[in-house]
Amino acid sequence: MISRILDREQRKVLADERQALSRLQLALSRFDTAEADLVVLQNSILQLDELFLVVIVGEFNAGKSALINALLGLQLVREGVTPTTTNIQFIQHGTAAEGSSDGPISTLTAPIDLLEEVNFVDTPGTNAISREHEAITLDFIPRSDLVLFVTSADRPFTESERAFMEKIKNWGKKIIVVVNKVDILRDSQEVEDIERYVSENVEQTLGFKPVLFSVAARETLRAKLGEGTSLTETNRFADLESYIVSTLDQKERIGLKLMNPIGVGLRLISKYRETIRNRLDLLSEDEKTIESIENRLESYKQDMAREFRYRLADVENVLHDFESRGVSFFDEYIRIGRFMDLLNKQRVKAAFEREAIADMPQVIEKRVTEIIDWMVSSDLRLWQSIVEALRQRRSEQADRVIGQVGGNFDVSRNRLLETVGQAAQRAARTFDKDAEANRMAENVQLAVAGTALAEVGAVGLGTMVTLVATSAAADVTGIIAASVLAVVGLFVIPSRRRDAKIDLKKKVASVREKLMTGITGQFDREIDRTLQRVRDAVSPYTSFVAAEKERFESSARELDVIENDFSRIKKRIAE
Repeated sequence: MISRILDREQRKVLADERQALSRLQLALSRFDTAEADLVVLQNSILQLDELFLVVIVGEFNAGKSALINALLGLQLVREGVTPTTTNIQFIQHGTAAEGSSDGPISTLTAPIDLLEEVNFVDTPGTNAISREHEAITLDFIPRSDLVLFVTSADRPFTESERAFMEKIKNWGKKIIVVVNKVDILRDSQEVEDIERYVSENVEQTLGFKPVLFSVAARETLRAKLGEGTSLTETNRFADLESYIVSTLDQKERIGLKLMNPIGVGLRLISKYRETIRNRLDLLSEDEKTIESIENRLESYKQDMAREFRYRLADVENVLHDFESRGVSFFDEYIRIGRFMDLLNKQRVKAAFEREAIADMPQVIEKRVTEIIDWMVSSDLRLWQSIVEALRQRRSEQADRVIGQVGGNFDVSRNRLLETVGQAAQRAARTFDKDAEANRMAENVQLAVAGTALAEVGAVGLGTMVTLVATSAAADVTGIIAASVLAVVGLFVIPSRRRDAKIDLKKKVASVREKLMTGITGQFDREIDRTLQRVRDAVSPYTSFVAAEKERFESSARELDVIENDFSRIKKRIAE
């Protein structure tokens, strides 16, 4: 285990690194992280206990197997002109040169001193591997401490090699480029040309100038086995070997070993920070939709209140007209010329109802009904506008989810949007205008009765107003009769007429106040009820957005803290 060769400070760094990586595991588990990424992170933690791991990648026939055999100094891995490595081959120290297979991964052992400190992985060619082999090869990249990228002098840095390098570059691994088979080139100038071509293209792909060695692996192995006499001048295999064995000494290998899991962690942080950013952007748009709905509700409330005042004024005008007719009636009837008519109570009452009250109750009933119909229609239009807002949000989302990281969040959010949208649509579709109008009319009637004359019971609004209006007349026939019987002189009639008009105005004012109070109170209750129903329908969406925003913002803060810890650990490793 690596801990046996670490000094005290390195062991402390290792402990802090394990803790930071474990915290990252926990942080990523709080949202739908891809299982493959969690496995990679777990493997990178376990890798801290393994020997230094070198992974060899490149096209088939680039000489990867020959390179490993040359490094080991024996013919351990099978070579050929056709793809010979169809499995991942894990090469480690053993008492004998032998092999075993476990599915797509084969294990080879050899009693080589180098393998006591370094393990090698030989991979299938990047241009001749199955999807399964490619996945396993890519799984080994995050576990590697060093990548030897082998290209051939006769086919240097092909498109498949460039594409494969694109896939592995974001892991931040130390990559050594090996140009193999330089012994087939005519002179050192051709070698320099190939090296420059490969170096420039690799730098363009990776973003930095690579460490590069030109070698002839088979020639080197023959020399090590005593089958060849000398190496060509351009064969820098000894330099490559020295780099692996000497330049990457124990301290350097320990540094890379400790650094690589951090590279894995930083890559995952970068990946999922982008995921979080995308989702917070999406939730921000959701918040705008919710804010738009809330603004729509506030505008609805203000518009309805403003329009209601105008409509309520029509009801007040009806009472004002009644008051004017009542005053005119008293002026006409309570005078000396109507003396004989005043003695007939029934005649005066009938005249009052005909000339003063007239069609006032029916007109009030009509005006109130118009208000109710207007409120019901406005209520339906509000629901329809909410349906449209949610439909538009779902449509926008359908365009945006393409290319985004999916998972439970997207599934839950889309399902919720669909559910809330359906609930609003169902409310709009099943909205029964007649039933709503009848319910509201009953509530208005009860509201007016509650503020006016409780004793009228469950009579219609028109009847209620008739009773109130008759009462508001202060029983004019009684007033007149009392006047006639109680007073000797007819000169008191003008005084009684004045009192009757004053009393009428007071009663009409009382009727107006109670009628307006009852209708207005019910209007406010209906508006609040409508707004609350909409908010209740949208509340699952609102709650989800608020909770998810807090969750992702918290995760982003946590990733920032872990990233800072990784940066501090990297500095300690480099010291």
